[in-house]
Amino acid sequence: MTRIAIAGFQHETNTFTPGRAGMAEFEMADSWPALLTGTEVIEGTRGMNLPIAGFAAAAGVVPGLTLVPILWCAAEPSGPVTDDAFDVIVGRIVDGVRQAGAVDAVYLDLHGAMVTESLEDGEGELLRRLCDQVGPDLPVVVSLDLHANLTAEMVRHTNAICIYRTYPHLDMAETGARAFAALQAQLRGQRPAKAFRQVPYLVPLHAQHTGSDPARALYAGLDRFTDGPSTYAELALGFTAADIADAGPAIVAYAPSESEANRMADTVLADMLAVESRVDCTLLSPAVAVARAMAAPPGRPVVIADVQDNPGAGGTADTTGLLRALVDLGATGAILGLMHDPELARTAHHAGAGAVIAGAMGGRSGIPGDRPFIGQFRVETLSDGQCHYTGEMYGGGVATLGPSAVLRVIDGNSDVRVVVTSIRNQCLDRAQFTHFGLRPEAARIVCVKSTAHFRADFEPLAREILLVNAPGTFPCVLSDVVYKKLRPGVRLGPSAR
Repeated sequence: MTRIAIAGFQHETNTFTPGRAGMAEFEMADSWPALLTGTEVIEGTRGMNLPIAGFAAAAGVVPGLTLVPILWCAAEPSGPVTDDAFDVIVGRIVDGVRQAGAVDAVYLDLHGAMVTESLEDGEGELLRRLCDQVGPDLPVVVSLDLHANLTAEMVRHTNAICIYRTYPHLDMAETGARAFAALQAQLRGQRPAKAFRQVPYLVPLHAQHTGSDPARALYAGLDRFTDGPSTYAELALGFTAADIADAGPAIVAYAPSESEANRMADTVLADMLAVESRVDCTLLSPAVAVARAMAAPPGRPVVIADVQDNPGAGGTADTTGLLRALVDLGATGAILGLMHDPELARTAHHAGAGAVIAGAMGGRSGIPGDRPFIGQFRVETLSDGQCHYTGEMYGGGVATLGPSAVLRVIDGNSDVRVVVTSIRNQCLDRAQFTHFGLRPEAARIVCVKSTAHFRADFEPLAREILLVNAPGTFPCVLSDVVYKKLRPGVRLGPSAR
């Protein structure tokens, strides 16, 4: 009987945003389930587009194999993970593996861009502590996010790494299944050589969309290296909102020989250098985007993405630059989501549906260049915020938004409705509007606080997609970012040559 211990610990850390992720943030449900332990790890993620679910599904059809689930948790992207939360969760994972008795391998579902109050490389330290417990011979295989900031420590303390290849991340469960295949090869005694390379320029996340070139071609090019579960190359495009030495794209390659692994890694690096000048980092001002959307013919909505206020990348989800442009320009048929403002949501619930309330919306985070939007709002819809996802990326899961409301701006001559929530949540699924009775396909303008994940569910209905440069704590104009810890010689995006 083969026994595999499995666990997950996910956090994407934005070092430019306020706040911390402590135990409470990992224990609560938000975009993903609350902290799971034991058999809940498998039962609570079954059928979801999550790596650990894909791993468990692939393992479940193999006779003579038993999974030993320990723990799985995730917190909405934010500022650093607290040292206390990190030590507690890592301790529970490492102790869980020890208490599991004799296991033949370990699989971990990680993100790859975790920064703690004291550590730049949270995953590298987790893997080091795990390997100190299990020793050098037990196979350790992990899956990572496409936005991982891959480090030498992560590569050193793992036998195999598998990385998402789509953004939006439609292949998370598939990546978990690939990790299971790589682990099976390890159990058969296939221990390939590995090579690691870092790319000398950063790619802003809005330019990492794998439905567009050059990212689309780069990931398609990885297929030419795959020759079974022990010979393949992986590319992580990095998470630019982490001010750490190892931020940015990186490559890991596996092959039967060191020379072959090095050749594969060098080829992918050459591919990255060849496309640098073709990376499109264009962003529009909110006013230009709204005017362009208003000038579009009716029939299909224009989708405007507030890419720098994406809570799925640590944004506060409460900036008002795009909202202000909609109102100032008299936009009609516009919906915007999701605005994080627990105080205003509470006021709306107290007033009740149909009431008119006055006060401030958003702008409560003190972000330079942003301020609250002061106005009057009609409460159109109220909800407890338990929203069932319906789109391809998160379908089957539940968004926990907390007490929420649709508020219509009634000042001026605009027609703008805003979905206001009590819990930060990236707007990446049409259900986050339809749950409240709004019909995005019938809107003239749909505004989302998201960087690219929204494309999976909103692109099919969009006449056009516009990305805007409004204030936010998730920086996409990298030339404006002051990095203090980034390793020397790394260019801040393709335009910073």
